[in-house]
Amino acid sequence: MLGRLFASATVAHAHCDLYCGVYDPAQAKIEAMSVLKIAKKYQDSDDEVFRARCILIKEQRAEETKHHLMVLWADFFAPEHFAQFPNLHELFWKATHQAGEAKKSMDPAEGQKLIDYIDEIADIFWQTDKAKQMGVYPPA
Repeated sequence: MLGRLFASATVAHAHCDLYCGVYDPAQAKIEAMSVLKIAKKYQDSDDEVFRARCILIKEQRAEETKHHLMVLWADFFAPEHFAQFPNLHELFWKATHQAGEAKKSMDPAEGQKLIDYIDEIADIFWQTDKAKQMGVYPPA
């Protein structure tokens, strides 16, 4: 009986499997900062076991960065934001692709580029009225 009741229901997806209304580019930035710091630690080490662990963990953190960027792009920003900030789609495209570049590189510069893109997105995020209701860590 319940199956028939929900048969035509639309499945919804969100970053926490519930529309909680909590968004912040800080989640992506924390992951991206890990990517940068891990790449630096990799460069500073000659321990091959440690370096192998760095690669694995950095790739995971870069993937998490992409996830958090996609959540912001798809779930937080609305058409009026893209109209107000015409470069926003391109900025997200560049940031998510930069996360991929940082994922496959051990060059700290790639991680820094990713952080720079996230900072640009965060600047736009905090200019929106919606962020004031849903953001967690507003800039000082």
